[in-house]
Amino acid sequence: MTDTSNDDAKDYLEIKMKAGWYMTITLATSEKFDKEYVEIAKERSGQKRSRFNLNPKYTRELGEALIKFADANDL
Repeated sequence: MTDTSNDDAKDYLEIKMKAGWYMTITLATSEKFDKEYVEIAKERSGQKRSRFNLNPKYTRELGEALIKFADANDL
């Protein structure tokens, strides 16, 4: 389900989707504000098409909400 070039990489996760699309999850640092954030992006051919930046303190809450949503809708 998930593919990474390095299984030891803690700050990068790649989920393969259909038609060459990937969902990438990256822990990054803002150059301007020097703050960490989690970037969730849709990527194809090495180019990020859409992205969402998330405060790291909400990462676990988002994951739990996604699992709850999937369970409630039999996904």
